[in-house]
Amino acid sequence: MRAAAIIVMGVSGSGKSTIGALLAEALGWPFADADGFHPAANVAKMASGQPLTDEDRWPWLDAIAAHIATARQAAQPVVVACSALRRAYRDRLRAGHKDLVFLHLAGEAALIAGRQAARQGHFMPPSLMASQFATLEDPAAEADAVTVSVLASPREVVTAALSQLFAAGAVAPPKADP
Repeated sequence: MRAAAIIVMGVSGSGKSTIGALLAEALGWPFADADGFHPAANVAKMASGQPLTDEDRWPWLDAIAAHIATARQAAQPVVVACSALRRAYRDRLRAGHKDLVFLHLAGEAALIAGRQAARQGHFMPPSLMASQFATLEDPAAEADAVTVSVLASPREVVTAALSQLFAAGAVAPPKADP
């Protein structure tokens, strides 16, 4: 099954935006960051240190799903960085679409905490990291999900992700040089 969309998922600070952009570049697909789909009220809530509720997330997830549907209608696969921490959120994105693949960026809490502490200008404060890990439902048992460790450099993570996505049939094999 070739993917119409690859959802790069994981907790805040796992590298979704960085890995997603690099993966999209490698595949020649457009990239979208789900952070840009949050309404202002969600951003303000998270910036104030309050975790989002499911009621906050449903419209956001629906907007992301609509973006994927628009790309699908244009026959343009897309890479989207989206936390998609719970199975219910992934199911909301999957609704009616069997051609999504979730790329879970996995890392230990200490590694992610270090990355969060080093980043500047992001609306998600490090104080919400514990709620992110508490919310995360590992997608390992889901047939349309692959997991890669974020312990390596971003380029190495993308190489590992491409290898797994190719093995899963989600993306075409790399083109041979002429």
